[in-house]
Amino acid sequence: MALTLAGALPMTSSVQAADAAVAHPETWPSAKSPLPADPQLEARVRALLATMSVEEKVGQMIQADIQYVTPDDVRQYRLGSVLAGGNSKPPGHPFPVASQWQALADEFYRASMDTSRGGKAIPVLFGIDAVHGHNNLVGGTLFPQNSALGAARDPQLIHDIGVATAQELRASGIGWTFAPTLTVPQNGRWGRAYEGYSQDPSLVARYAAAVVSGLQGKPRTAEFLDASHVIATAKHFLGDGGTENGKDQGDARIGEAALRDIHGAGYVPAIEAGVQVVMVSFSSWNGVKMAGNRSLVTGVLKERMGFDGIVLGDWNAHGQVPGCTNEDCPVAYNAGLDMLEAPDSWKGLYTNTLAEVKAGVIPMSRVDDAVTRILRVKMRLGMFAAGLPSSNALAVRSAEVVGSPAHRALARRAVRESLVLLKNNRGVLPIDPHKHLLVAGDGADNISKQNGGWTLSWQGTGLTNANFPGATSIWGGIQAQVKAAGGTAELSPEGDYKQKPDVAIVVFGEDPYAEFQGDLPNLAYRPGNDHDLDLLRKLRGQGIPVVAVFLTGRPLWLNREINASDAFVVAWLPGSEGEGIADVLLRTPEGRVSHDFHGKLAYAWPRSAAQIPVAAAARGEKPQFPFGFGLTYADRTDTPALPEDPGLVLSNQQSGVYFTRGKPARDVAVRLIGANGESVNVAAVPAATADGSLRMGALDYKAQEDARSLSWSGKDSGAARVELVAPAPLDVDRETNGDVMLVTTLRVDAVSAGDTSTIGIGCGAGCEGQVAIGQQLSSLPKGQWLRVGIPLKCFRAAGADMSKVDRPFEWSSRAGAAIAITDVSLGTVADRKLACPPKTGQP
Repeated sequence: MALTLAGALPMTSSVQAADAAVAHPETWPSAKSPLPADPQLEARVRALLATMSVEEKVGQMIQADIQYVTPDDVRQYRLGSVLAGGNSKPPGHPFPVASQWQALADEFYRASMDTSRGGKAIPVLFGIDAVHGHNNLVGGTLFPQNSALGAARDPQLIHDIGVATAQELRASGIGWTFAPTLTVPQNGRWGRAYEGYSQDPSLVARYAAAVVSGLQGKPRTAEFLDASHVIATAKHFLGDGGTENGKDQGDARIGEAALRDIHGAGYVPAIEAGVQVVMVSFSSWNGVKMAGNRSLVTGVLKERMGFDGIVLGDWNAHGQVPGCTNEDCPVAYNAGLDMLEAPDSWKGLYTNTLAEVKAGVIPMSRVDDAVTRILRVKMRLGMFAAGLPSSNALAVRSAEVVGSPAHRALARRAVRESLVLLKNNRGVLPIDPHKHLLVAGDGADNISKQNGGWTLSWQGTGLTNANFPGATSIWGGIQAQVKAAGGTAELSPEGDYKQKPDVAIVVFGEDPYAEFQGDLPNLAYRPGNDHDLDLLRKLRGQGIPVVAVFLTGRPLWLNREINASDAFVVAWLPGSEGEGIADVLLRTPEGRVSHDFHGKLAYAWPRSAAQIPVAAAARGEKPQFPFGFGLTYADRTDTPALPEDPGLVLSNQQSGVYFTRGKPARDVAVRLIGANGESVNVAAVPAATADGSLRMGALDYKAQEDARSLSWSGKDSGAARVELVAPAPLDVDRETNGDVMLVTTLRVDAVSAGDTSTIGIGCGAGCEGQVAIGQQLSSLPKGQWLRVGIPLKCFRAAGADMSKVDRPFEWSSRAGAAIAITDVSLGTVADRKLACPPKTGQP
C-alpha cells in the first residue's frame, strides 16, 4: 500500500516556498488519449469553429443550472451546457421520473438547435451528478456509495455498475454524468470522503479505468459513446481528498510528490480509458486555488497527460480564485479551464467574459482551444445526429430500463461484496432464518439512511421510503428471507418486542449528508448522543445475541458500540437493495452459507476519535483495524474488548447549529436590542429590552419550554431585534456557495402593519446583510410551526462578509409582530424556502 510516501508527510519549510504551488510537469507520468486520430471529425470541428461568432464561442464556454436558466436563455445566449445540481429538478417535479427528465432535456435541446434568432445549431450538453447510479431519478437503481465499493475490490463490478448507470441516464434523456470521483481521501473528517473509493491510490487507479469504460464504453470499439453510454467526468482535479483537517474546499498543504503519487493516481488510467471531461476542484494546493493553477491544469493535465477533452470548473469554483467573482474570472479560463460551471451567475459571467475576450484579456487562441474541445466531445458523443434525447432507444423503453431486475440484481450483488465483518464472537453469524429475529435501530426500515447523501436531493435528506419505489429496506430484505424460511421477524426501532428474540439485528449509523454538512471536528460517532449504544447494551443485557449493522460513509470511532455487540458488520451506504445484507447475514433455509463476507477495508479504522489513521501511520501508529482488514465465516477467533478511551473530550456540539430546543448552542449568546438601540443579554427567560419593545418568553413545542416566544410592542416606530452572537467569528463563506440555507423552525403568530421584518447575518461592527422578508412572512400560515430557510447567498448579496460572521442570526420586527422559534441552524431542507429579494433596479 502506497501511503508512507515522503510526499505524504507535512510540508517542510522549504516546501512552503513561494513556488510550492507550481507543478513540474516533466516529473509527472505522461499519458495520451486512446482514441485514434479522426481527421474527418477534427475537420468538422474546425469548419464549425470558423463560422462561429465570438458571442457563440463564449456561450459554449459557460454552464448554467436548470434552476436558474430557461430553454429560452439557451436559445438567446447559445449556451453550450446546462446542469442539474443536487437540488435542481424539472420545474414542478421535486421527485422526477424518467419522462419528466426527458421532457426537460428535449426543451433544452430544441432551444439549442433553434436558429430562428440567428446563430449555429449546436446541441447543448446536459450534465448531472449520477454518482451512485442515477441518484436523481425516482425508481432508479441506487448502488452502494463509493467507499463501500472500494471494500469490494472488484474492478469488473465497478465497470458493470458504470454500464447500468449509463443506461438509466440515457433512459431519462441525459448523456453526461459528473462521475467518477477519483479522490483519494486521507482524512475521514471530510464530508465527501464516502465519494472516494479508498485511501489507497493504487486501488483508486485500478477502479478509474473500469468505471470510465463502463460509463463511456471501451475506446476503439463501436460501443464507445454510443446511444447506450454517456460522457464520464473524472473529478476533482486535484487533491481534494488531501486538504488540511479534511476541510471541504480547503487547502492541500502537501508536496508535489504526494499530490502526484497519491491524489493524481487515478487520472492517467482515466485518460487512457478515454474519459472526456475532467472537473477541476474547489480546493487549493499550497494556498493556490486549483481553478487558477495553470501549471496543473494546462501543464500537467493537458500537456503532460495529453488530455484532449473538456476541462470543467466545479460549481462557481472560479469565484474563489483571488481577484475573481462568480461573475468574472478570466484567470480560470487562462489557467486552462474550458467551461466554467456558473449555475446562478452565468449571465454576468457571459457578459464579462465576452468583454474580456473582445479586449484580449482572454486570448482568442485560448477561446478557440476551449471551444474546439467542447465541440470535439459533442461530436464524439454523436450529438449532432442523435436528435431529441427522448428519441434515444433506451429512453423510448425507459420503463424497462430504469430499475430493471438486472440492474437491481447487480446492485444487490454490490451490497454483498462490499460488506465488511469486523467482529463475529462465538459465531453469532450467520443466523438461522428459522429463528425469531428482532430487527431494531433507526436504520432498519429507512431507505434514505441506507443511501446517504446525493440521493434524490443534494444532502439526501427530507425523504421517506415512499420516495423509493422498487427499493428494499434492510428490514424488508430480512423479513422476506426469514418468512420464506418459515421463521419470524419483528421490527422495532427502539428495541421493544412482543416475543423475546433469538437474535437481535440492530441497524444504525450516520444520517445522510453531503459537502459542507458532512465535515466533522473528529471521528467520534455521534459524540454526546448514546442512544444507539444504549440500545445495543439494553438488548445484550437481556441475554439476546446482538448483531450490529453500521450504516456509514466512512470509518468512525465507535469502540463502545463494537464492544456492546456480539457481531459487527460495516454495511457502509448500501443503496436501494437492502436485501443484499440479508443474503450474507442469514443462512439459507437448508442451513448453508449462501454468501460469505467478501469486503476488505478500503480505509483504515481509527483507534480513537482523535486518530486520523493515514497521518498516524506516518508516525508509526497502528489503527484499530488496518487497511485490508475483513473477517470471513472461516475466521473463528473472537475479537477481544477494544479500548473505550476516545482520546479527547466528546461533545455534542454540532457545526452550524446555533440554537436548538429553545436554547443557544454552547458559547452562543442571545441578545435583545430595543427600538431605542439599547441591548440586553438574555441569561434566562422571561426577558425584555429596557424600553419594552421586545419581550422573550418560554413556551412548549415538543417538550417543556423547548421554544422561545418573541413579541414586539410599544409606541416607538423603530424596529427591535433578537440576535444570536457567536463566541468567535465564523467562516461560512464556502457554505454560501451552493444551496445551504439559514434555517429556523418557527411559528408566526402575528405580523406588524406593513410588515418590514428582516432576517440578517452580522459580520462585525458596521458589517451585516439584512434581507427583507415582510411580504413573504405575511404569506406564511399563522399559528403553524414551519421549517423556514433562506439561502446564505442572500446575505452575501445584501452585504455580509460570510467569512467573518459573528452574529449568525438576527431577526428584526416592529410593534404588533409575534413569533416563536425553537431552533436555528444551517441546513438544506425547509418547508418554505424564502427567496432573495431582487437587487436594486431589477424587476
